[in-house]
Amino acid sequence: MSLKSIYILVLMVLFSNIQIGIGQSVPYLDALPFESSMYQELSTKKDAVLQLSLEKIVAKNKTYAKLAAQKRLAIGLVDLRQMDNLRYASINGKHMMYAASLPKIAVLLTAMEAVSEECLNYDDALKKDLRLMIAKSNNAATTRVIERVGFDKIASVMRDDKYDLYDKNKGGGLWVGKKYAKAGKKKPDPLKGLSHAATVEQVCRFYTMLAYGKLVTPEYNVEMMKYMKDPEINHKFVKTFNKIAPEADIYRKSGSWRTFHCDSALIFGDDGRRYILVALIDSPKGSGICSRLVRDAEIALDLRKYVGQNDLDLDNKKPKIKPGT
Repeated sequence: MSLKSIYILVLMVLFSNIQIGIGQSVPYLDALPFESSMYQELSTKKDAVLQLSLEKIVAKNKTYAKLAAQKRLAIGLVDLRQMDNLRYASINGKHMMYAASLPKIAVLLTAMEAVSEECLNYDDALKKDLRLMIAKSNNAATTRVIERVGFDKIASVMRDDKYDLYDKNKGGGLWVGKKYAKAGKKKPDPLKGLSHAATVEQVCRFYTMLAYGKLVTPEYNVEMMKYMKDPEINHKFVKTFNKIAPEADIYRKSGSWRTFHCDSALIFGDDGRRYILVALIDSPKGSGICSRLVRDAEIALDLRKYVGQNDLDLDNKKPKIKPGT
């Protein structure tokens, strides 16, 4: 047994009586990533109680219910409070939608894979572009990275058995088949012909693998976390997190184009907020819905006691968002 594994076991014993969230005694760690040997596939961790809670929230909100029925709203939620026993729930989890800039996480993963294989130089220019691509959703930086790795490499990594982030026989998943520029060739996904696509289930899996150090290698997984931490666009999920959990760590990528509004985040705080939330929305009101969904996700997770209602009221002002962010 490695020293790290022994350390994990000792911490599990020491913290076995800590009460978090819904009042359960859980194995608990104060830092990410978790021990990779404790990783669990979400397909085996669908939780009936969490699923029912999420479905009730959607059913009670006429806007949510209508969009969900039309498959214009997809939500994924992963409870990370018990690191050895995840809970997963989703609405339209396997339904692939246009996802604007959110699939830039696929470009990040591909670049790290290429660097680990020593077929891409991990130079200062790449490091700068990766940060701009994720934290600020810079399209020019993303295009430069795509040009360095290529569409075929991105597709290969998404389909790789160790990730399985895209499979047309399982609803699709993460896909990038066009540069984030006006011109250029396209390589649309084989299922729906989308250029930038995602399902909430596969995005949730991406973040779960990130949380357990399963992406590329432990070292490059940490590098990816650095690029995704502390997002620099304050809207949607982050706008609400900054109000209710300003001290929490946030790993995030969002996307917006026309009526398509998407957000995804792993939030890790000391107040019981340890979860992954993903939303794909096709609605002019999508940005505001994303902000509101944080409140509703925390109700589904039974974290309501941590949330001040006044802090979660929607801002009625329409945010100014650059296309592609």
